[in-house]
Amino acid sequence: MTDTIDPTPVARRRKLARVTGSVGPLGIGVATLWLSVIVLLPLAALTATAFDEGISGFWDAITAPVALASLRVTLLVSVIVALINVVMGTIIAWVLVRDDFPGKRIVNSMIDLPFALPTIVASIVLLSLYGPQSPIDIHLNATQPGLIVALAFVTLPFVVRSVQPVLMEVDREVEEAAASLGASNWTIFRSVVLPTLAPAVISGAGLAFARAIGEYGSVVLIGGNIPRVTQMTSQYIQQQIEIDRPTNAAAVSVALLAIAFVTLFVLRIFASRGQRREESSR
Repeated sequence: MTDTIDPTPVARRRKLARVTGSVGPLGIGVATLWLSVIVLLPLAALTATAFDEGISGFWDAITAPVALASLRVTLLVSVIVALINVVMGTIIAWVLVRDDFPGKRIVNSMIDLPFALPTIVASIVLLSLYGPQSPIDIHLNATQPGLIVALAFVTLPFVVRSVQPVLMEVDREVEEAAASLGASNWTIFRSVVLPTLAPAVISGAGLAFARAIGEYGSVVLIGGNIPRVTQMTSQYIQQQIEIDRPTNAAAVSVALLAIAFVTLFVLRIFASRGQRREESSR
């Protein structure tokens, strides 16, 4: 009987790499280099430009009255849009998963249109529909409701596509058991379905909010760009560039990026906690 020789540490690592699909140091280096070129270097350059005039200059730029007004409008409208899409996106995802109707595949495909459609086209369509010559006599141009409609259009898929796959995996037997015990539809949804959907709903809402605060194309025409009323932060940034104030534009951009980063970071925490809770319940 021959003795079995244990593989060397190098051989074991190679075998583990084949099993786990690890790309090794070369893959990590390529990924790091690409992220640096595409993400880190532009962000570093933007931050450096924002602080060209020092911390006081940065603070003055982001606390200018018009800049603060644009941030308030952007955050207010984005929060409203996220809340609306939480409700409507969840309902649409529920219908697409739980109901069958003629044209379901077409509707399901249309949900992704805002991802592919240039957002400026959405602004043109909304302006023709809700502008001064509205064929349905609804005039939303140069108003905050107009901003809400435009942003709801471009951010709806984030909620639907976050909730839909989770809803497809929900165990229907638990709902049927609750129904057999006399629970109402609302009780089943609140006690059985909603806790499972909550992480996906929160994730979709956060992604919608993060997209809304940086949106430009869909609001550029329907919004009217009225300072302190309908001017979004993205429009304020473009205005600062047009009047040759790149430092101010970079400073407000960094503030907007910080808000988006905090939002996405909180989402990651919620997602991690939800995943751990789900794994512990199995």
